[in-house]
Amino acid sequence: MPIELTKTTRAFLDSVTEMTGVEFDPDNPKRLLDELGHVARFVGSTLQTTSNPTMLDAGYKTNVIPGSAQGTIDVRYLPEQRDIVMEKLKELAGEGVTFETEFEDIGLEVPFSGTVVDAMVDSLKAEDPDAVVLPYMLGGGTDNKSLSQLGITGYGFVPLQLPDELDFTGMFHGVDERVPVASLEFGSRVLHRLLTNY
Repeated sequence: MPIELTKTTRAFLDSVTEMTGVEFDPDNPKRLLDELGHVARFVGSTLQTTSNPTMLDAGYKTNVIPGSAQGTIDVRYLPEQRDIVMEKLKELAGEGVTFETEFEDIGLEVPFSGTVVDAMVDSLKAEDPDAVVLPYMLGGGTDNKSLSQLGITGYGFVPLQLPDELDFTGMFHGVDERVPVASLEFGSRVLHRLLTNY
């Protein structure tokens, strides 16, 4: 899928460019992503809609050619891209292939402004005055998608102060997924400050 930057991702990349002096090049996104270290996985997955075949099933016996087959595709589309992406997938699949939705959620983007955002930034900077707070998109699932359909604007806010050498994003959903105790203690202080002062 082509690179398409949401307002949030554009604001994030512009801020990183300002901090590093490295311009974002859609033809070579790796150059700026390399400046982000382990966070590059997080951000890279939101530069475009992704679709990955994750399950395939066909046949019932080794020596019999199957009459049909099915596959499952995990699609993470950007906000307002659903219909375009589904049409593209149907085009790529060709005739004779039908699509059924197993589970569907929305692509969500919310503005990085307002009293709750100000309170999050203030609580973080109180614990780490040198912190740079940037908006970003999340390629994974979040309850905020469901909340948005009820008219509630939500934000992911997980204040962890992680050591540079920890490949945090590489451990997601792995058997050794973890964070240092000091990171949790820092996050607890920030969240306590947010909840008591907001």
